[in-house]
Amino acid sequence: MKMILLLKHDSTSSLMTSQPCWDVVAVHHQSTTASIWTIQGCTAVISEQTSAMLTCEICGEEILLEEDMKSHLFLCHIEDDLHFPLRTLSGVDDAEVCYHITSAHPREQQRIQDPTHHPCGSALPDRTETIRSEGQESQTCQSIGAVDQAGQLTSNFASAVNTEHQCSSPGDYANSTAASKTQVDKISDQNNANVLKDELHQTQPLLAEKLFSCPMCPLVYSCDFLLQEHVELHLLEQHSGERSFQCPICLAVYSNSFCLQEHVELHFDHELFMDQSGSLNCDLMLAKELQHEEELKRKREEAQLEREEFKKLQRQFGLDGRGGYRRQMERSLERAVVSGHLPPVDFHLKKADMMESLASGVDDGSSRTQGVIRALEDYYQTECRDSVHVWLAVDTDHYSSSAGDKGWGCGYRNFQMLLSSLYRIDTYSSVLQEKTIPCIPRVQRMIEEAWKEGLDPQGASHFSNGLQRTQAWIGATEIYVLLTSLGISACIIDFHQPTGSKNTHPHLFDWVKQYFCQSSKSSILSPGLILTNLPPLYLQHQGHSRTVVGLEQRKNGSLCLLLLDPGSSSSDTRKLLNRDTRPTAVQFVRKFPRNLKHKQYQLVAAQGVLSPEEKQIRIFNSRTLSAERIP
Repeated sequence: MKMILLLKHDSTSSLMTSQPCWDVVAVHHQSTTASIWTIQGCTAVISEQTSAMLTCEICGEEILLEEDMKSHLFLCHIEDDLHFPLRTLSGVDDAEVCYHITSAHPREQQRIQDPTHHPCGSALPDRTETIRSEGQESQTCQSIGAVDQAGQLTSNFASAVNTEHQCSSPGDYANSTAASKTQVDKISDQNNANVLKDELHQTQPLLAEKLFSCPMCPLVYSCDFLLQEHVELHLLEQHSGERSFQCPICLAVYSNSFCLQEHVELHFDHELFMDQSGSLNCDLMLAKELQHEEELKRKREEAQLEREEFKKLQRQFGLDGRGGYRRQMERSLERAVVSGHLPPVDFHLKKADMMESLASGVDDGSSRTQGVIRALEDYYQTECRDSVHVWLAVDTDHYSSSAGDKGWGCGYRNFQMLLSSLYRIDTYSSVLQEKTIPCIPRVQRMIEEAWKEGLDPQGASHFSNGLQRTQAWIGATEIYVLLTSLGISACIIDFHQPTGSKNTHPHLFDWVKQYFCQSSKSSILSPGLILTNLPPLYLQHQGHSRTVVGLEQRKNGSLCLLLLDPGSSSSDTRKLLNRDTRPTAVQFVRKFPRNLKHKQYQLVAAQGVLSPEEKQIRIFNSRTLSAERIP
């Protein structure tokens, strides 16, 4: 028993409907039963012997019943599957088969279209002329039909040839001959349609390429296979719940960030983004240009901010070029004249005194107040009843800031106070050549001369080795440099952090007490009042400095410093000299721990006289200036 299967593709039925169509025709011939049917454009002829099983010529499966063979063909080989004899293609539509024939098999198509090579070529000429004349009347409809039918021509012809050679009996041959004639007629129609298609192609361009857009994202594809794979990725992400990563440039979707990163880097690759003219991609160049502009803008803003901060520091420390003591004094006197507080005659007299003081280098004494220590002695002997012990430094003059150094001259005025006390101590007066108090410009020159000797090179570089004609502030290190240059031994004690509750510095008060108690030449004027032979202490904190001239210990055990402030005017300081105003004025001199709450304080103390050798050692060691830190 043998079954013969003939498949023929009917393009007309496939174009008219997208659903499978079944046309079954049964033909009985002698001892064999031949069944011929058409399934979605494919004609199958099965001949079998009554007593044998049916065998599928496609897959070789044996089936007993004819109805089962029909179902087998439909389910396994025919439904949504177009079989092409020249090349196995499956899962494609008619337009893609047509495109495949015209591009991959042009010789086979030309041979089939030629009537001289066709097995039934004698029957084609008349039909060709008929179809050609009909095609001229309806070129548009025929062209579309020809394009769709061209992909099925070779398959139909091969089916007819197979049918002719597979008929083994006369009856089978007759039946197959009739079927072949029907198929040849259809082939002739399709051949003429192809000829018409070629002529139409010469006069009009091919249909525009169809684009396929994704329904789930903005991507557009030219091939439906790529679109199908892309949509399947969307569906897979939805079912799996995984996060998708989309390219911000081309909107491509990736399943993980690593793949997306590699993809985005390709966009910015120089070699891949060189166009035909050799220039870089415009987007990349624009991005780089914007980034460069942002960096330049940021650098300009940082530089501007740095300049403003530097100017603030220069203004704060008097290094902004506004002039020094002389220039500030002149402007102050001019404003006083303009406001009417100073007559023009007094203006010229004060200016003449200032010029004389600057020329001599000696302070004019206009801001000096003498007799402050004696006034404090008298107060603690006669009026103070709540103190147990009081230690006072040697007699010291008070120097207040004047119009020429207001706001920046406290360090210079405190040095004048310290120097006025050193002149009254025999140990120090012997090494001090000049017995006068220098003016502020002269003190600035003295510091510059000390720098030239090699003292504190780091501090010198901070001020650019110049202080004259500036309003620069000075601190504890400059006082140390001045004393060392004069041959006086000095030390710096740094109370770098609070050591008591509420940011107080009890260690500072204890150190001052130990300093005054060490004097061996003290004079006990009355029980509890001790007049020492020690110079006062220079006290520095952020933004200001004062002079410690004594220490008071009260009955409750608390300590308070006695400070002379250059910020106090001469008129306020002179109130200490008057018995009536003295109790009120003393309150401004007393400073308890609760009054000293700065983060850091520094003291400078004179500790004797230096020999020439010791002075050179101090100069050498000042290259890296250090202080005694407490705690």
